[in-house]
Amino acid sequence: MKSPATLVLSLMLAVSLPAQFDLATPKAPVATKKPKDVTVHEDKRIDDYFWLREKENPEVKTYLEQENAYTEAALAPAKELRAALFKEMRGRIKEDDTGAKVPYLGWLYYTRTEKDKQYPIFCRIADLPGAAEEIILDLNKLGEGKPYVAIGHYRVSDDGTRLAYSIDWTGYRQYEVYVMDLATKQLVPQQIGKVADLEWGAGHDVLYYVTENEAKRSDKLHRWTLSAAAHELLRTENDELYNIDVAKSQDGRWLFSTAESKVTAEVFALPAADAKGAFRSLQPRIEDVKVQAEHHGDHFYFVTNRDAKNYKVVRAPESAPTQTEDVIPHNPAVKIEGLTPLARYLVIEERENGLPHLRVYNFADGKSARLDMPEAAYEVSESSNWQFDTDEFRFEYQSMVRPRSTFSANLATGQRTLVKQQEVLGGFDPKNYRAERIWATMRDGVKVPLSIVYRADIDRSKPQPFWLYGYGSYGISMPITFSGNRLSLLDRGVVFAIAHIRGGGELGEEWREAGRMEKKMTTFNDFVDCAQWLVDNKWTTPTQLVTSGGSAGGLLMGAVLNQRPDLFKAALVVVPFVDVLNTMLDATLPLTTEEYVEWGNPNIREQYLWMRAYSPYDNLKPASYPNVLVNVSFYDSQVPYWEGAKYLAKLRTLNQAKGTATLLHTNFGAGHGGASGRYDALHDTARDYAFFLSALGLAK
Repeated sequence: MKSPATLVLSLMLAVSLPAQFDLATPKAPVATKKPKDVTVHEDKRIDDYFWLREKENPEVKTYLEQENAYTEAALAPAKELRAALFKEMRGRIKEDDTGAKVPYLGWLYYTRTEKDKQYPIFCRIADLPGAAEEIILDLNKLGEGKPYVAIGHYRVSDDGTRLAYSIDWTGYRQYEVYVMDLATKQLVPQQIGKVADLEWGAGHDVLYYVTENEAKRSDKLHRWTLSAAAHELLRTENDELYNIDVAKSQDGRWLFSTAESKVTAEVFALPAADAKGAFRSLQPRIEDVKVQAEHHGDHFYFVTNRDAKNYKVVRAPESAPTQTEDVIPHNPAVKIEGLTPLARYLVIEERENGLPHLRVYNFADGKSARLDMPEAAYEVSESSNWQFDTDEFRFEYQSMVRPRSTFSANLATGQRTLVKQQEVLGGFDPKNYRAERIWATMRDGVKVPLSIVYRADIDRSKPQPFWLYGYGSYGISMPITFSGNRLSLLDRGVVFAIAHIRGGGELGEEWREAGRMEKKMTTFNDFVDCAQWLVDNKWTTPTQLVTSGGSAGGLLMGAVLNQRPDLFKAALVVVPFVDVLNTMLDATLPLTTEEYVEWGNPNIREQYLWMRAYSPYDNLKPASYPNVLVNVSFYDSQVPYWEGAKYLAKLRTLNQAKGTATLLHTNFGAGHGGASGRYDALHDTARDYAFFLSALGLAK
């Protein structure tokens, strides 16, 4: 007997099935045009929708609500499908579940979830037989009656007596800090707001924290002595390209505060036990040199790209931190991304040929080797390692067909223990799915990797419905992760792929450099070429190809649709950075000034022209666009809601295609990362998947 997916596949043809949207009732909202001259560098630009940024204007909210109603009406034919998708995805989740328990100072710290509750519960239990659980924070109670609540930081003092944590109450990523006595669960009377980072000094009386300015740039480092209720400003970073942070070394002996731009970093340090001292510079600020700091024994350890394009690990004595020697030399084929020192071993996170690796360096003999991984394409990363004097190192492993697992590796014996594996209910069997890693050739001859997953029983001799995802910015490598939700599309015959395009970090720093600043257009060309390669090689057809991207990936979507609107059936454009010129010309907005070294500074005419060539909002033109759903969040601090709203309003007026959906959804209770509650997030995913399936003609 054929499976439901096989039955669907047997009906699929390489021709277009009609999209299943209701675009007649009600009619699409029409945003009022209020022309504003935004001319710069003698480049005449008139922005009809600039007014949509007036967040407190009732007319703006009314318009966004009308768009939400229209989106719901357009998706009404898929109402039953959305309910089915939600039920399927929820059915794969173990709703009453407990996360991996993290050992620290005689306690085990963990989170757990309960059925029908949106948020995790933060707990601990003494590492003793028969010990009783202690609930530290129940986000369900904290978030009761609120549309949004999320934990930012969660720091236990190094004597285990106090917890410092931060909460975002709106989605704006503006955190308030609270300090709890872990024995009594009582809070210290004072709280502080607009905190971007925090860390304990030695003991439980001194807390270091970083605050942000009105543009959300993290610019001030403070010291809070709780017993004296005293706050002291330690450092101010005045360069608008830089943010500062604060962190403690793995051995707990040093505090580091890094001033960092997108391309340069300077590290400051202070002994954790020095409750009155000043931070001193360890590594000076050198343009285009980045550095991360750690500590072991009587040496500082640094990951740096100084004379090492893809980074190397060096060390220097505490007394002479600039006199470095190589520990892991530079390898042009391997990018070093981070390190974690334990008492006897140093674990280095590396990336080669697009895949992550963990290298273990033995302090005793100076030898190093990688941990073996069981699959050809996978994702591996450090898990929670709170202890220093241990040979146990925890890491997380997953692939597109293998759920996330937490392992503990004994670095002395090589033995691995499975600590926790994500349980996928609903009859999931990894043998029903197949993952591949293929390389597509770009227009300039460069090969770009694609990570692909699909049901093993699809007919590979025919083109199939296909979902292509991309990002390609900031040197970020798109992880090859498992998704229980995604199974709902795979089981309906949709193939999924990630295009690891230039501008990301998958193939090292040169990969990033090839897709930023004046070379940013390469990112968009790569994605178009990946899509065309999939069509040319019979994976799919333009009438079966849907695509998505969020944030800077939303910029990718906008630029790609302007370049090749004919290549896609539908696009999901999430919290998109599409109003590039207006945003980068407004230095009062979050992220603007610090990203001058990512996109360019539009106050400089040459760099303005780089962005002018691809800014999605400014390059919309009359064309036949595919089905488009734009998702924005009203409290998004990273990419304001109005960027996506303006983009959709303008696109709709220029769209010459008949019968294609142009939809906008605004989440009025979330920020850049979307809904904070797990069930709310599932409903949003069900809507997005229903949009894709409706566009593909597979909604019924």
